[in-house]
Amino acid sequence: MARRAEPGEPLKSAPRPERVAAFRLGLSAESRAAMMLMAKGYRIAARRWKTPFGEIDIVARRRRDLVFVEVKARERIDDAAEAVTERTKRRILAAAEFWLSRHVDDANCYIRFDVILIAPGKLPRHITNAFDATR
Repeated sequence: MARRAEPGEPLKSAPRPERVAAFRLGLSAESRAAMMLMAKGYRIAARRWKTPFGEIDIVARRRRDLVFVEVKARERIDDAAEAVTERTKRRILAAAEFWLSRHVDDANCYIRFDVILIAPGKLPRHITNAFDATR
């Protein structure tokens, strides 16, 4: 249930339409990516897992592999690929370390960082081992 504003408290403005559209595109892209991973035999351990360092889009498992997946959706696949910056990688690495601190049994898994690129009208592109944990 939404919280009512107290008298004299400024009302929160509605999100801008472009932000709402971007949020919906992201959710749709993450759903497509999760379905693709499941079709490849992965089990989804978490989606949109929030940490103090940022969010991990998808955490997936297949056999002894534990995969942290970043999903990027843009109008073009190349633009999605360019959106995976060094800052993005650092955020995912920090969030993955936080995951491992909370799920100690996963420390024995093979850890991998993948990226799934999504563009309208194109099949998702799954890049395995898109980057490694070296900084």
